[in-house]
Order: sequence, then structure tokens, then C-alpha cells
Amino acid sequence: MREFRNKAGYICDMDGVIYHGDRLLPGAKEFVEWLYRENKNFLFLTNASGKTPKELQQKLGRMGLDVDEKHFYTSALATAKFVSSQKPNCSAYVIGDPGLFLALSEAGITNNSVNPDYVIIGETNNYNYENICQAVHHVQNGAKLVGTNTDLTGPTEQGIVPACRALIAPIELTTGKQAYFVGKPNPLMMRTGLQLLGVHSQDAAIIGDRMDTDIIAGIETGLDTCLVLSGVTSKTEMEGYPYRPRLILNGVGDIPKS
Repeated sequence: MREFRNKAGYICDMDGVIYHGDRLLPGAKEFVEWLYRENKNFLFLTNASGKTPKELQQKLGRMGLDVDEKHFYTSALATAKFVSSQKPNCSAYVIGDPGLFLALSEAGITNNSVNPDYVIIGETNNYNYENICQAVHHVQNGAKLVGTNTDLTGPTEQGIVPACRALIAPIELTTGKQAYFVGKPNPLMMRTGLQLLGVHSQDAAIIGDRMDTDIIAGIETGLDTCLVLSGVTSKTEMEGYPYRPRLILNGVGDIPKS
């Protein structure tokens, strides 16, 4: 733990680590205060695509946490960066929430429901059969299928709910096309995260609640790894993976404790 606390920078997940839905998790406030008190570099790197960094900042603000907007990076931003680098000024048919639409728009990607270059899927409550059929039609006509992240499920106050990979599965199964996923553990997002963090991988750690995104991303990127049991992955489920985190904690509140 001493080695972990001495790291210069931290990449931290949000859902299941800092909060569930609109409920702040125990110890999260103390953890953020510790980051500031110890002058740590930190970045909240989330696979959730629905909110902008400003909205995430305001969400934490409503929970009593004052965090600057520069400390947030989302899979929506990573997806927009990837797609615009592949085909500048392209168009896309998008199923997602406002944070994804805004990120794509700011990257010069326009909405197109007629003949898009891409079909891009993120988490949303506005998910229906008509949207799926539209997406299937465009992919069959040559549009490239992209998902903001590989999360199959996500934690909420009410329990586990379907996430991006579950929402994109009907389109993959119907068209026979495999989506390209941009968020964690994709190295594209991790490299950008480290650049924003301003810390070399050997001096950084990742904190997350998912073995299949957070922990594997940390291992493959060379970060120290910490799994918190406050979100999706239980200790029993963790044992089923061929890799493991270096640290396992009940929650981020355990980190500042001496």
C-alpha cells in the first residue's frame, strides 16, 4: 500500500468507484481530498459516454466534491478522437446520450441517418427497436460499426444494468459485423489518459471496479493496479480471471487511511 500511495499519478474509474448513479460511495470524498492534499496528478477516466466532462464535474459538485473539469476524460471523447482521425469530417448515425453527440460534433462529425460513414453506439435510455433496425440497415450498407466501450454491464443504485456491449450485440448478431470498441481497455484511450495525466506509466496507478476493462487496461499499459469491490466485480468473480490486480480494496476510502 505504501508503494501505491507514493505513485505520482492516478487514473480512476467513476461508476462503481466514486458513485453509483447519484449516490456518492463511502470514502470517495476522503479519497479526492487526499489526492488534492498530496498534490497528486489524477484523471477520472470513464467508459461512460453519456455526459460531458463539464456535466461530470457538476455531478460531483452536487455530491459535495469540487473537482476541476480538466480531470475528466470520457469514452465519448476518445471515440470522437478516433473516428475523426480515421476519416476527418465524416458522418455517423449515433445511438447514445448528449455527451456522445456533443463530443462527435466538436470533432467535426455530423449526424447522418441516410448514408452515414459510421454507426456509433454508446449507453442511452433512448434505445429502441426502430434505432436497432436503422443501425442494422446502415451497417449492411457499408457503415463501419463503432462502440464507445466494451462494458457489458454497469452499476446503478438499483443494481446491474446493460451497458454498451449489450446494446450493440443485436446489431453485431444481425449483420455479422464485429464492432470496434474504443474505451478501456483499448490502448488508444489509455495512452491519451496518460498524456493528460502527465505521468509516465511506471509512476502511475489505475483504480477501478472491473477486471475486464480497468484492471486489464492497467496491466497491459504498465500501471500499478487496484481493484475496488464497490462496483461490478466481486472477489469471487475476480478469481475466475487469469490475471489479477496487485491490490484489492473494499473502496477508494481505504487508500487515504494510514
